[in-house]
Amino acid sequence: MHSRLGTFNLKMSSDFPNGRVILKQRPGKDGEPQEGNFAYSDIPYPSGPLSTGQVLIKNILLSVDPALRCRMNEESGVEYIKAWEIGKTITGVGGVGEVVESSDPNLKAGDVVIPTFEWPWEKYFILSSSEVQRPPIELSGIDQKLYLSLLGLTGLTAYLGITERGHITKGSNQTVVVSAAAGSTGMIAGQTAKAEGCGFLVGICGSDAKCKVITEELGFDTAINYKTENVSDRLNALCPKGVDVYFDNVGGEISNTIIKKMNQDSHVVLCGQIAVYNKDLPYPPPIPEEVTALLKDKNITRERFLVLNYKEKFTSSLSKLIELYMSGKMKVKSTTEHGLENAPRAFVSIMSGGNTGKQIVQVAESL
Repeated sequence: MHSRLGTFNLKMSSDFPNGRVILKQRPGKDGEPQEGNFAYSDIPYPSGPLSTGQVLIKNILLSVDPALRCRMNEESGVEYIKAWEIGKTITGVGGVGEVVESSDPNLKAGDVVIPTFEWPWEKYFILSSSEVQRPPIELSGIDQKLYLSLLGLTGLTAYLGITERGHITKGSNQTVVVSAAAGSTGMIAGQTAKAEGCGFLVGICGSDAKCKVITEELGFDTAINYKTENVSDRLNALCPKGVDVYFDNVGGEISNTIIKKMNQDSHVVLCGQIAVYNKDLPYPPPIPEEVTALLKDKNITRERFLVLNYKEKFTSSLSKLIELYMSGKMKVKSTTEHGLENAPRAFVSIMSGGNTGKQIVQVAESL
């Protein structure tokens, strides 16, 4: 079997040019990522026989996520992922591929696979079969991009963040605020809050176009453009009874402003802090003393949320997300960049809010 696979690889290598994205240089802990921090280069197509339990994968889609910013530093600052090495292939935390060859009897050519965690930014690559899995829920004709948003870590983070930390009770008429509400996590978090029964849903975005998307298409009751409106004044007008749940994707001054409007015994779901990803700060970053005092005085919960701590709930959560999607109660948006060589552009764009919904790179078409 191995000799046959090896012959196939060598024969086909010239027909399938390979390439990868590497980290060329670090932007510095306080520097904003630039396309020049990355480089794209041609590399050989994988050749030779596969070892037992390996699979050769064609990269179809890859996920681009703001949380990858910490991997550009010499130390990632978190325990669950390592910093990228200069000159080495970048790996992300989401992707969709198709099996070209397999030496694992449980996987065959043509199978769609997603990573168990990390995913190389290469066109063709070999992984152990333990590093990939078939999508946990098979649906005929499903858009593969959903595996990177609704049915991936993004969807799970949003759903579990709200259901485990939001403490939303139907009939309580709670007010929920979501920052970066037109982003991949924010839009799912907001719709989950609505499905859980919140009374009033406010989204904060960085453009009128994004505000329009979340209110006209995604079920948010209202939106605030933080670039053109005074967030504090708008919250006073929109939420006269205060805020009960805040899904925090951004941190920084926007989050400080929202926390000051929160009610007694309310909850902050500390999901992301993109406003300070380009600053040399610990995670979660420190907040002003007056905000810290307010959290204590009003008994507001604000604890770091890490979806990987809820693996035992992934299957049931995915089933619920599918149910919401199929019933029309959950809609998903995405922004697509084409070509692996343009993945750095997509990453730089997402760090400045250039995306609506999930930022995806279409590496190739299906086999």
